[in-house]
Amino acid sequence: MPLIIVVLGVMLLLLLVTVVRLNTIFSLLITSVAVGFAMDMPAVDILQSVETGASSTMGQLALLLAFGSVLGKLMADGGAAEQITTVITTVFGKKNLPWAMVLTGFLVGIPLFYNVGFIVLVPFVFMVCASNKLPLLYIAIPLLAALSVTHGYLPPHPGATAITLTYKADIGLTMAYGIVVAIPAIIIGGPLFGRTLKGIPTNPPPELFPEQNPAHRRQLPGFALSLFTGLFPILLIAIGSFSYLIFPDGSSWLTALRFMGDPVVALMIASLVAMYTMGIRQGKSLRQQSESVEEAIRGITLILFIIAASGVFKQILVDSGVAIYIAELTTELSLSPLVLAWLIAGVIRLVIGSASVAGLTAAGIMLPIVKAGAVTPELMVLATGAGSLMFSHVNDPGFWMFKSYFGLSMKDTFRSWTVMETLVSVTGLIGVLLLHWLGY
Repeated sequence: MPLIIVVLGVMLLLLLVTVVRLNTIFSLLITSVAVGFAMDMPAVDILQSVETGASSTMGQLALLLAFGSVLGKLMADGGAAEQITTVITTVFGKKNLPWAMVLTGFLVGIPLFYNVGFIVLVPFVFMVCASNKLPLLYIAIPLLAALSVTHGYLPPHPGATAITLTYKADIGLTMAYGIVVAIPAIIIGGPLFGRTLKGIPTNPPPELFPEQNPAHRRQLPGFALSLFTGLFPILLIAIGSFSYLIFPDGSSWLTALRFMGDPVVALMIASLVAMYTMGIRQGKSLRQQSESVEEAIRGITLILFIIAASGVFKQILVDSGVAIYIAELTTELSLSPLVLAWLIAGVIRLVIGSASVAGLTAAGIMLPIVKAGAVTPELMVLATGAGSLMFSHVNDPGFWMFKSYFGLSMKDTFRSWTVMETLVSVTGLIGVLLLHWLGY
């Protein structure tokens, strides 16, 4: 019965958004409350889930989106993004830009959370496409496939690390196997799949990513300064993440670097740096910079509320206990432990929407099998992580963030984002099974 309710809930949401044409925020909230009552949740618990879902989803993400949007706007106005994309195009060539995005997403995705990488790098995608007259998804999907895979498979990301610790797997070996599995998954889900999406129309918010007027020529900042400004938050976050390797616990240096390496703080500092390098240094006043900041934040208001409402839907599904119900059903199947871990994580992801919840729930269920020594724990981490990426759709805040940023219809978001996530998940499982077959 819970699965039927979830399916009906998703159908109701799609009906409200695509047929009734009701505002997405209202559609998500109405569906969330309806599913909560259908699951026999008390009204008080539903209200609590609404508050928890909205606040937990928006907690850090609101400031991340705000500062990320500000940084992208300042770099676009200052000419940094145009300078960087010009050099990237010259070095890699227009034909190889999807592969350049794969490399960028993979390298940046290792130290950064997915949301942070998305917010920092998507402005570059828009500038690359505007400068070279390329379809947005053709360039964006390779980048996001790389970000998604590194987030799902590889420590030190929280989800992958938590699964690694649950299974007591070796982190170094998990990363080594993960890179081997990640490469074909990224290639198939990224550049190869991206070629099929060239015809999908996109309509991104103009406030966030204004197209450059080719007739308007201006003096661009130097490439080194432009690159420094764009990578500055990534540098701060990476230093904060790995500073423990140099400084002992309790060190004031360690505390300071970790503080500056917090994603919100790093993006805030980077935005202030960009106000100087892309504004004041070019003769712009603080008032002009403030106007750009306000315009950037106005452009993400609707996106913020859509993501908050999607977090409510996810939380209702989590609090209703449907994940436990699914786990009990799937554990009765006679399958390889690797396939079973992937399947449990995938089904929970499909129903709940949260990759972290899916991965950790599946890991807890499969832990006794790993302890019995039936399978390599490092491969179990990768199988579980791959399953947790499966079939992202309307109950996943990432689905709505992608849809909103690229201005896609529901149908085209399923055709692009959902299929990409499914491809990297299935390809990841195949890679894990091949490693197992080879004796690893």
